[in-house]
Amino acid sequence: MSSPSPLCAASCSTALRAPPPLLRFRRSAAPVSASVARAAPAVSDDLVLRIAEQLEDSVTSSSPLLDPLRSASALSLLSTPWPTRRSSEAFRFTDISYLRSFPISLPSRAPDLAPRASPFPSHVLFSDGLLVSASGVHVSALADLPPGRARDRAAAALAASAEFAHKDLFYDFNAVGARDVVVVHVPEGVKAADDPVHIMFAYTNRGVESMLMSNPRILVVAEKEAEVAIVEEHFGAGEEGGCYWANPVAEIIVDAGARVVHSYLQRQSFDAAHTKWTVVQQDTSSKYEFVEVSTGAKLNRHNLHIQQLGPETETELSTLHLTSQNKQIHDLHSRLILDHPRAFSRQLHKCIACCTGNSIFDGNIKVNRYAQQTDAGQETKCLILSPKALVNVKPNLQIIADDVKCTHGAAISGELDPNELFYFQARGINAQTATDALLYFFGAHVIKRIPYKPINEKALAEFKELLASSRQTTDEALLS
Repeated sequence: MSSPSPLCAASCSTALRAPPPLLRFRRSAAPVSASVARAAPAVSDDLVLRIAEQLEDSVTSSSPLLDPLRSASALSLLSTPWPTRRSSEAFRFTDISYLRSFPISLPSRAPDLAPRASPFPSHVLFSDGLLVSASGVHVSALADLPPGRARDRAAAALAASAEFAHKDLFYDFNAVGARDVVVVHVPEGVKAADDPVHIMFAYTNRGVESMLMSNPRILVVAEKEAEVAIVEEHFGAGEEGGCYWANPVAEIIVDAGARVVHSYLQRQSFDAAHTKWTVVQQDTSSKYEFVEVSTGAKLNRHNLHIQQLGPETETELSTLHLTSQNKQIHDLHSRLILDHPRAFSRQLHKCIACCTGNSIFDGNIKVNRYAQQTDAGQETKCLILSPKALVNVKPNLQIIADDVKCTHGAAISGELDPNELFYFQARGINAQTATDALLYFFGAHVIKRIPYKPINEKALAEFKELLASSRQTTDEALLS
Protein backbone atom coordinates (compact mmCIF):
# COMPACT_ATOMS: atom_id res chain seq x y z
CA MET A 1 0.00 0.00 0.00
CA SER A 2 1.54 3.30 -1.04
CA SER A 3 2.10 6.09 1.45
CA PRO A 4 1.53 9.76 0.71
CA SER A 5 4.33 12.17 0.04
CA PRO A 6 5.43 14.03 3.19
CA LEU A 7 4.09 17.49 3.71
CA CYS A 8 6.46 20.18 2.61
CA ALA A 9 7.42 23.14 4.78
CA ALA A 10 5.64 26.39 3.98
CA SER A 11 7.64 29.49 3.19
CA CYS A 12 5.81 32.78 3.61
CA SER A 13 6.43 36.21 5.00
CA THR A 14 5.03 35.21 8.41
CA ALA A 15 7.18 33.05 10.65
CA LEU A 16 5.21 29.94 11.60
CA ARG A 17 5.93 27.39 14.26
CA ALA A 18 6.82 24.11 12.59
CA PRO A 19 3.78 21.81 12.58
CA PRO A 20 4.02 18.37 14.14
CA PRO A 21 4.53 15.47 11.73
CA LEU A 22 1.32 14.61 9.89
CA LEU A 23 -0.12 11.47 11.39
CA ARG A 24 -1.36 8.63 9.21
CA PHE A 25 -4.69 7.21 10.31
CA ARG A 26 -4.08 3.88 8.64
CA ARG A 27 -2.56 1.44 11.07
CA SER A 28 0.24 -0.14 9.07
CA ALA A 29 3.40 -2.04 9.83
CA ALA A 30 5.54 0.93 8.86
CA PRO A 31 7.70 2.21 11.74
CA VAL A 32 6.57 5.40 13.46
CA SER A 33 8.99 7.94 14.91
CA ALA A 34 9.33 8.01 18.68
CA SER A 35 8.20 11.65 18.92
CA VAL A 36 4.98 10.97 17.01
CA ALA A 37 4.34 7.81 19.00
CA ARG A 38 4.62 9.75 22.27
CA ALA A 39 2.36 12.56 20.97
CA ALA A 40 -0.36 10.39 19.46
CA PRO A 41 -2.91 8.83 21.82
CA ALA A 42 -4.36 5.42 21.16
CA VAL A 43 -7.03 5.16 18.50
CA SER A 44 -10.40 4.97 20.21
CA ASP A 45 -13.03 4.85 17.45
CA ASP A 46 -12.87 2.86 14.23
CA LEU A 47 -15.63 4.86 12.50
CA VAL A 48 -13.85 8.15 13.16
CA LEU A 49 -10.62 6.55 11.98
CA ARG A 50 -12.15 5.37 8.70
CA ILE A 51 -13.68 8.75 7.89
CA ALA A 52 -10.48 10.59 8.80
CA GLU A 53 -8.45 8.24 6.62
CA GLN A 54 -10.77 8.86 3.66
CA LEU A 55 -10.51 12.60 4.16
CA GLU A 56 -6.74 12.52 4.37
CA ASP A 57 -6.40 10.41 1.23
CA SER A 58 -8.78 12.69 -0.69
CA VAL A 59 -6.58 15.77 -0.26
CA THR A 60 -3.90 15.32 -2.92
CA SER A 61 -2.74 18.94 -2.86
CA SER A 62 -3.45 21.99 -0.72
CA SER A 63 -1.81 25.16 0.52
CA PRO A 64 1.04 24.48 2.99
CA LEU A 65 -0.48 27.19 5.18
CA LEU A 66 -3.08 24.59 6.17
CA ASP A 67 -0.45 22.17 7.51
CA PRO A 68 -0.44 23.27 11.20
CA LEU A 69 -4.24 23.07 11.39
CA ARG A 70 -4.44 19.79 9.51
CA SER A 71 -1.76 18.15 11.67
CA ALA A 72 -3.36 19.28 14.95
CA SER A 73 -6.78 18.00 13.91
CA ALA A 74 -5.31 14.72 12.68
CA LEU A 75 -3.78 14.18 16.12
CA SER A 76 -7.03 15.13 17.85
CA LEU A 77 -9.11 12.69 15.80
CA LEU A 78 -7.00 9.77 16.99
CA SER A 79 -8.54 10.08 20.45
CA THR A 80 -11.99 11.46 19.58
CA PRO A 81 -14.92 9.06 19.91
CA TRP A 82 -18.09 9.32 17.89
CA PRO A 83 -20.51 11.38 20.04
CA THR A 84 -23.80 9.82 21.12
CA ARG A 85 -26.68 11.03 23.25
CA ARG A 86 -25.39 8.92 26.14
CA SER A 87 -21.68 9.61 25.89
CA SER A 88 -21.67 13.37 25.18
CA GLU A 89 -23.54 16.09 27.05
CA ALA A 90 -23.28 18.37 24.00
CA PHE A 91 -25.33 15.85 22.01
CA ARG A 92 -27.73 14.88 24.77
CA PHE A 93 -30.79 15.98 22.79
CA THR A 94 -29.33 15.63 19.28
CA ASP A 95 -29.46 12.25 17.59
CA ILE A 96 -26.76 12.18 14.89
CA SER A 97 -27.13 8.47 14.10
CA TYR A 98 -28.36 9.50 10.62
CA LEU A 99 -24.72 10.16 9.72
CA ARG A 100 -24.02 6.45 10.21
CA SER A 101 -26.83 5.35 7.88
CA PHE A 102 -24.73 5.33 4.70
CA PRO A 103 -21.11 4.79 3.74
CA ILE A 104 -19.20 8.07 3.32
CA SER A 105 -17.92 9.10 -0.11
CA LEU A 106 -15.91 12.17 -1.08
CA PRO A 107 -16.02 14.35 -4.20
CA SER A 108 -13.21 13.93 -6.72
CA ARG A 109 -14.30 16.84 -8.88
CA ALA A 110 -16.96 19.54 -8.90
CA PRO A 111 -20.22 18.44 -10.58
CA ASP A 112 -21.21 19.90 -13.92
CA LEU A 113 -23.86 22.36 -12.79
CA ALA A 114 -25.06 25.51 -14.46
CA PRO A 115 -23.38 28.56 -12.88
CA ARG A 116 -25.60 30.11 -10.23
CA ALA A 117 -26.26 33.82 -10.63
CA SER A 118 -25.59 36.17 -7.74
CA PRO A 119 -27.18 39.60 -7.30
CA PHE A 120 -23.86 40.91 -5.97
CA PRO A 121 -20.60 41.62 -7.83
CA SER A 122 -18.49 39.97 -5.11
CA HIS A 123 -19.37 36.31 -5.00
CA VAL A 124 -17.93 32.84 -4.41
CA LEU A 125 -19.23 29.44 -5.50
CA PHE A 126 -18.41 26.14 -3.83
CA SER A 127 -19.77 22.93 -5.34
CA ASP A 128 -19.64 19.85 -3.11
CA GLY A 129 -17.02 21.60 -1.02
CA LEU A 130 -14.75 22.31 -3.99
CA LEU A 131 -14.04 25.91 -4.92
CA VAL A 132 -15.42 26.67 -8.40
CA SER A 133 -15.07 30.44 -8.66
CA ALA A 134 -14.23 33.50 -6.56
CA SER A 135 -14.81 37.07 -7.68
CA GLY A 136 -14.35 40.30 -5.76
CA VAL A 137 -11.79 42.89 -4.74
CA HIS A 138 -11.26 41.45 -1.27
CA VAL A 139 -11.78 37.75 -2.11
CA SER A 140 -9.18 35.12 -2.95
CA ALA A 141 -8.45 31.43 -2.60
CA LEU A 142 -5.81 30.72 0.04
CA ALA A 143 -3.59 29.01 -2.53
CA ASP A 144 -3.67 32.11 -4.77
CA LEU A 145 -2.75 34.69 -2.12
CA PRO A 146 0.49 36.49 -3.03
CA PRO A 147 3.04 37.33 -0.32
CA GLY A 148 1.84 40.30 1.68
CA ARG A 149 -0.49 41.44 4.41
CA ALA A 150 -3.47 39.26 3.44
CA ARG A 151 -1.38 36.11 3.27
CA ASP A 152 0.30 36.91 6.58
CA ARG A 153 -3.05 37.37 8.35
CA ALA A 154 -4.43 34.17 6.83
CA ALA A 155 -1.35 32.18 7.85
CA ALA A 156 -1.50 33.49 11.42
CA ALA A 157 -5.24 32.82 11.70
CA LEU A 158 -4.97 29.24 10.45
CA ALA A 159 -2.02 28.54 12.76
CA ALA A 160 -4.04 29.89 15.70
CA SER A 161 -7.01 27.71 14.70
CA ALA A 162 -4.86 24.67 15.41
CA GLU A 163 -5.03 25.66 19.10
CA PHE A 164 -8.81 26.12 19.22
CA ALA A 165 -9.84 24.47 22.48
CA HIS A 166 -13.61 24.24 22.03
CA LYS A 167 -13.66 22.23 18.80
CA ASP A 168 -15.41 18.92 18.26
CA LEU A 169 -15.29 15.99 15.87
CA PHE A 170 -16.86 17.91 12.97
CA TYR A 171 -14.42 20.82 13.24
CA ASP A 172 -11.53 18.38 13.01
CA PHE A 173 -13.08 16.53 10.07
CA ASN A 174 -13.26 19.82 8.19
CA ALA A 175 -9.65 20.73 9.00
CA VAL A 176 -8.37 17.40 7.69
CA GLY A 177 -10.63 17.33 4.62
CA ALA A 178 -10.63 20.97 3.43
CA ARG A 179 -9.10 21.25 -0.05
CA ASP A 180 -8.77 25.05 -0.02
CA VAL A 181 -9.90 28.08 1.97
CA VAL A 182 -11.65 31.16 0.63
CA VAL A 183 -10.14 34.24 2.29
CA VAL A 184 -12.07 37.50 2.56
CA HIS A 185 -9.57 40.13 3.71
CA VAL A 186 -10.66 43.75 4.16
CA PRO A 187 -7.74 46.11 4.86
CA GLU A 188 -7.68 48.69 7.62
CA GLY A 189 -10.25 51.46 7.28
CA VAL A 190 -11.98 50.06 4.16
CA LYS A 191 -15.81 50.23 4.32
CA ALA A 192 -17.30 47.42 2.21
CA ALA A 193 -20.53 46.58 4.06
CA ASP A 194 -22.69 47.94 1.22
CA ASP A 195 -21.20 45.43 -1.21
CA PRO A 196 -21.63 42.03 0.50
CA VAL A 197 -19.59 39.00 -0.41
CA HIS A 198 -22.12 36.36 -1.45
CA ILE A 199 -20.71 32.90 -0.71
CA MET A 200 -22.82 30.15 -2.28
CA PHE A 201 -22.43 26.50 -1.30
CA ALA A 202 -24.12 24.04 -3.68
CA TYR A 203 -24.35 20.37 -2.72
CA THR A 204 -25.33 17.22 -4.63
CA ASN A 205 -25.00 13.47 -4.37
CA ARG A 206 -24.01 11.64 -7.50
CA GLY A 207 -24.14 8.23 -5.83
CA VAL A 208 -27.31 6.57 -4.56
CA GLU A 209 -25.68 4.20 -2.07
CA SER A 210 -23.44 6.61 -0.17
CA MET A 211 -23.48 9.98 1.56
CA LEU A 212 -21.24 12.50 -0.18
CA MET A 213 -19.29 14.53 2.41
CA SER A 214 -18.10 18.09 1.73
CA ASN A 215 -15.76 20.22 3.87
CA PRO A 216 -15.67 23.82 2.58
CA ARG A 217 -13.94 26.44 4.69
CA ILE A 218 -13.91 30.25 4.68
CA LEU A 219 -11.84 32.79 6.58
CA VAL A 220 -12.96 36.42 7.01
CA VAL A 221 -10.55 39.07 8.33
CA ALA A 222 -11.82 42.61 8.94
CA GLU A 223 -8.87 44.76 9.95
CA LYS A 224 -8.97 47.81 12.21
CA GLU A 225 -11.94 50.15 11.50
CA ALA A 226 -12.93 48.09 8.43
CA GLU A 227 -16.47 46.99 7.54
CA VAL A 228 -17.52 43.91 5.57
CA ALA A 229 -20.73 41.98 4.94
CA ILE A 230 -20.92 38.24 4.30
CA VAL A 231 -23.93 36.33 2.96
CA GLU A 232 -23.57 32.56 3.36
CA GLU A 233 -26.09 30.48 1.42
CA HIS A 234 -26.14 26.67 1.62
CA PHE A 235 -28.52 24.76 -0.66
CA GLY A 236 -29.08 21.47 -2.43
CA ALA A 237 -28.45 21.63 -6.18
CA GLY A 238 -30.09 19.61 -8.90
CA GLU A 239 -33.70 18.61 -9.26
CA GLU A 240 -33.98 16.47 -6.12
CA GLY A 241 -31.09 17.64 -3.95
CA GLY A 242 -30.19 14.24 -2.59
CA CYS A 243 -28.57 12.65 0.43
CA TYR A 244 -25.26 14.29 1.34
CA TRP A 245 -23.30 15.60 4.32
CA ALA A 246 -22.25 19.25 4.36
CA ASN A 247 -19.62 20.03 7.01
CA PRO A 248 -18.57 23.69 6.52
CA VAL A 249 -16.52 25.95 8.79
CA ALA A 250 -16.45 29.76 8.85
CA GLU A 251 -13.84 31.65 10.87
CA ILE A 252 -14.28 35.39 11.33
CA ILE A 253 -11.76 37.82 12.84
CA VAL A 254 -13.07 41.28 13.74
CA ASP A 255 -10.22 43.64 14.60
CA ALA A 256 -10.49 46.75 16.82
CA GLY A 257 -13.28 49.07 15.70
CA ALA A 258 -14.25 46.83 12.79
CA ARG A 259 -17.76 45.66 11.87
CA VAL A 260 -18.92 42.40 10.28
CA VAL A 261 -22.50 41.84 9.10
CA HIS A 262 -23.07 38.11 8.67
CA SER A 263 -26.20 36.60 7.09
CA TYR A 264 -26.47 32.81 7.00
CA LEU A 265 -29.16 30.84 5.15
CA GLN A 266 -29.37 27.05 5.31
CA ARG A 267 -31.92 25.42 3.00
CA GLN A 268 -30.44 22.04 2.25
CA SER A 269 -32.19 19.02 0.80
CA PHE A 270 -34.49 17.37 3.33
CA ASP A 271 -32.42 14.18 3.02
CA ALA A 272 -29.14 15.95 3.80
CA ALA A 273 -27.05 16.36 6.96
CA HIS A 274 -25.58 19.77 7.78
CA THR A 275 -22.99 20.20 10.55
CA LYS A 276 -21.63 23.74 10.72
CA TRP A 277 -19.07 25.64 12.77
CA THR A 278 -18.88 29.44 12.99
CA VAL A 279 -15.98 30.78 15.07
CA VAL A 280 -15.74 34.54 15.72
CA GLN A 281 -13.09 36.64 17.47
CA GLN A 282 -14.02 40.21 18.43
CA ASP A 283 -11.42 42.79 19.40
CA THR A 284 -11.86 46.15 21.15
CA SER A 285 -14.93 48.21 20.14
CA SER A 286 -15.78 45.82 17.30
CA LYS A 287 -19.28 44.88 16.18
CA TYR A 288 -20.61 41.54 14.93
CA GLU A 289 -24.17 41.23 13.60
CA PHE A 290 -25.42 37.73 12.79
CA VAL A 291 -28.73 36.56 11.30
CA GLU A 292 -29.44 32.86 10.67
CA VAL A 293 -32.40 31.30 8.85
CA SER A 294 -32.32 27.50 8.81
CA THR A 295 -35.15 25.56 7.20
CA GLY A 296 -33.51 22.62 5.38
CA ALA A 297 -31.68 19.35 6.08
CA LYS A 298 -32.85 16.25 7.89
CA LEU A 299 -30.12 16.82 10.49
CA ASN A 300 -28.91 20.39 11.09
CA ARG A 301 -26.33 21.21 13.77
CA HIS A 302 -24.76 24.66 14.11
CA ASN A 303 -22.00 25.44 16.60
CA LEU A 304 -21.62 29.22 17.00
CA HIS A 305 -18.62 30.27 19.11
CA ILE A 306 -17.77 33.93 19.82
CA GLN A 307 -14.75 35.03 21.83
CA GLN A 308 -14.30 38.58 23.11
CA LEU A 309 -10.68 39.79 22.85
CA GLY A 310 -11.10 43.39 24.06
CA PRO A 311 -13.53 45.74 25.84
CA GLU A 312 -16.64 47.51 24.51
CA THR A 313 -17.66 44.94 21.93
CA GLU A 314 -21.18 44.70 20.44
CA THR A 315 -22.68 41.35 19.48
CA GLU A 316 -26.15 40.85 18.01
CA LEU A 317 -27.37 37.33 17.22
CA SER A 318 -30.72 36.48 15.62
CA THR A 319 -31.76 32.95 14.64
CA LEU A 320 -34.84 31.31 13.12
CA HIS A 321 -35.23 27.52 12.85
CA LEU A 322 -38.19 25.83 11.15
CA THR A 323 -38.69 22.06 11.36
CA SER A 324 -41.34 21.55 8.69
CA GLN A 325 -40.66 17.86 7.97
CA ASN A 326 -41.15 14.64 9.91
CA LYS A 327 -38.14 13.59 12.01
CA GLN A 328 -36.26 16.77 11.09
CA ILE A 329 -33.66 17.93 13.65
CA HIS A 330 -32.46 21.52 14.04
CA ASP A 331 -29.84 22.25 16.69
CA LEU A 332 -28.12 25.52 17.62
CA HIS A 333 -25.32 25.41 20.19
CA SER A 334 -24.03 28.94 20.80
CA ARG A 335 -21.31 30.15 23.14
CA LEU A 336 -20.37 33.78 23.85
CA ILE A 337 -17.34 34.23 26.11
CA LEU A 338 -16.87 37.72 27.59
CA ASP A 339 -13.55 38.44 29.28
CA HIS A 340 -13.38 42.25 29.05
CA PRO A 341 -15.45 45.20 30.37
CA ARG A 342 -18.44 47.00 28.89
CA ALA A 343 -19.61 44.44 26.36
CA PHE A 344 -23.08 44.70 24.87
CA SER A 345 -24.82 41.60 23.49
CA ARG A 346 -28.31 40.58 22.45
CA GLN A 347 -29.37 37.12 21.33
CA LEU A 348 -32.79 36.18 19.95
CA HIS A 349 -33.57 32.58 19.04
CA LYS A 350 -36.89 31.59 17.49
CA CYS A 351 -38.10 28.20 16.32
CA ILE A 352 -41.26 26.69 14.90
CA ALA A 353 -41.59 22.93 15.40
CA CYS A 354 -44.07 21.14 13.16
CA CYS A 355 -44.91 17.52 12.35
CA THR A 356 -42.56 15.22 14.31
CA GLY A 357 -39.62 17.64 14.18
CA ASN A 358 -37.14 18.28 16.98
CA SER A 359 -35.62 21.70 17.70
CA ILE A 360 -32.72 22.18 20.14
CA PHE A 361 -31.22 25.39 21.49
CA ASP A 362 -28.32 25.47 23.93
CA GLY A 363 -27.19 29.06 24.34
CA ASN A 364 -24.35 29.86 26.72
CA ILE A 365 -23.17 33.36 27.65
CA LYS A 366 -20.23 33.37 30.04
CA VAL A 367 -19.45 36.67 31.79
CA ASN A 368 -16.05 36.21 33.39
CA ARG A 369 -14.47 38.06 36.32
CA TYR A 370 -13.07 41.08 34.44
CA ALA A 371 -16.12 41.58 32.19
CA GLN A 372 -17.55 44.27 34.46
CA GLN A 373 -20.39 46.55 33.30
CA THR A 374 -21.49 43.98 30.73
CA ASP A 375 -25.01 44.31 29.30
CA ALA A 376 -26.10 40.91 27.98
CA GLY A 377 -29.58 39.74 27.00
CA GLN A 378 -30.74 36.37 25.72
CA GLU A 379 -34.22 35.28 24.69
CA THR A 380 -35.71 32.21 23.03
CA LYS A 381 -39.27 31.89 21.72
CA CYS A 382 -40.62 28.57 20.47
CA LEU A 383 -43.88 27.52 18.86
CA ILE A 384 -44.88 23.85 18.90
CA LEU A 385 -47.54 23.27 16.23
CA SER A 386 -47.92 19.51 16.57
CA PRO A 387 -48.42 17.19 19.57
CA LYS A 388 -45.63 15.02 18.19
CA ALA A 389 -43.11 17.83 17.80
CA LEU A 390 -40.36 18.34 20.38
CA VAL A 391 -38.41 21.36 21.60
CA ASN A 392 -35.45 21.38 24.01
CA VAL A 393 -34.15 24.81 25.00
CA LYS A 394 -31.43 25.75 27.47
CA PRO A 395 -30.67 29.48 27.69
CA ASN A 396 -27.74 29.75 30.04
CA LEU A 397 -26.00 32.72 31.65
CA GLN A 398 -22.84 32.07 33.68
CA ILE A 399 -21.94 35.24 35.56
CA ILE A 400 -18.74 35.62 37.58
CA ALA A 401 -18.44 39.43 37.37
CA ASP A 402 -20.45 41.35 40.00
CA ASP A 403 -21.28 44.61 38.18
CA VAL A 404 -23.37 43.52 35.21
CA LYS A 405 -26.83 43.79 33.66
CA CYS A 406 -27.82 40.38 32.32
CA THR A 407 -31.19 38.86 31.46
CA HIS A 408 -32.38 35.67 29.81
CA GLY A 409 -35.70 33.99 29.22
CA ALA A 410 -37.52 31.23 27.38
CA ALA A 411 -41.11 31.09 26.14
CA ILE A 412 -42.52 27.86 24.70
CA SER A 413 -46.11 27.66 23.54
CA GLY A 414 -48.27 25.06 21.87
CA GLU A 415 -50.67 27.65 20.48
CA LEU A 416 -50.79 31.22 19.25
CA ASP A 417 -51.92 34.06 21.49
CA PRO A 418 -55.77 33.91 21.56
CA ASN A 419 -55.93 37.70 21.92
CA GLU A 420 -54.02 38.12 18.67
CA LEU A 421 -56.30 35.65 16.91
CA PHE A 422 -59.34 37.49 18.26
CA TYR A 423 -57.95 40.77 16.92
CA PHE A 424 -57.99 39.34 13.40
CA GLN A 425 -61.37 37.62 13.73
CA ALA A 426 -62.98 40.78 15.07
CA ARG A 427 -62.08 42.38 11.75
CA GLY A 428 -63.67 39.65 9.66
CA ILE A 429 -60.57 37.54 9.05
CA ASN A 430 -61.11 33.80 9.49
CA ALA A 431 -59.10 31.76 11.98
CA GLN A 432 -56.98 29.94 9.40
CA THR A 433 -55.89 33.12 7.64
CA ALA A 434 -55.16 34.75 10.99
CA THR A 435 -53.06 31.76 12.06
CA ASP A 436 -51.09 31.85 8.80
CA ALA A 437 -50.42 35.57 9.20
CA LEU A 438 -49.25 35.27 12.81
CA LEU A 439 -46.91 32.37 12.00
CA TYR A 440 -45.50 34.27 9.04
CA PHE A 441 -44.77 37.38 11.09
CA PHE A 442 -43.29 35.27 13.90
CA GLY A 443 -40.54 34.16 11.51
CA ALA A 444 -40.39 37.34 9.42
CA HIS A 445 -39.34 39.23 12.55
CA VAL A 446 -35.93 37.51 12.21
CA ILE A 447 -35.74 37.19 8.42
CA LYS A 448 -36.28 40.91 7.90
CA ARG A 449 -33.10 41.56 9.86
CA ILE A 450 -31.15 40.38 6.80
CA PRO A 451 -30.14 43.78 5.40
CA TYR A 452 -30.07 42.86 1.70
CA LYS A 453 -33.34 42.93 -0.20
CA PRO A 454 -32.72 40.13 -2.78
CA ILE A 455 -31.74 37.67 -0.03
CA ASN A 456 -34.41 38.92 2.35
CA GLU A 457 -37.26 38.57 -0.15
CA LYS A 458 -36.19 35.11 -1.30
CA ALA A 459 -35.95 33.86 2.29
CA LEU A 460 -39.40 35.23 3.13
CA ALA A 461 -40.96 33.55 0.08
CA GLU A 462 -39.38 30.17 0.90
CA PHE A 463 -40.41 30.46 4.54
CA LYS A 464 -44.02 31.15 3.56
CA GLU A 465 -44.05 28.18 1.19
CA LEU A 466 -42.63 25.83 3.84
CA LEU A 467 -45.21 26.95 6.39
CA ALA A 468 -47.98 26.06 3.95
CA SER A 469 -46.52 22.63 3.18
CA SER A 470 -45.85 21.86 6.84
CA ARG A 471 -49.54 22.18 7.65
CA GLN A 472 -50.34 19.25 5.37
CA THR A 473 -47.40 17.22 6.69
CA THR A 474 -48.53 17.88 10.27
CA ASP A 475 -52.05 16.70 9.49
CA GLU A 476 -50.67 13.50 7.96
CA ALA A 477 -48.45 12.91 11.02
CA LEU A 478 -51.41 13.24 13.35
CA LEU A 479 -53.38 10.66 11.36
CA SER A 480 -50.51 8.16 11.26
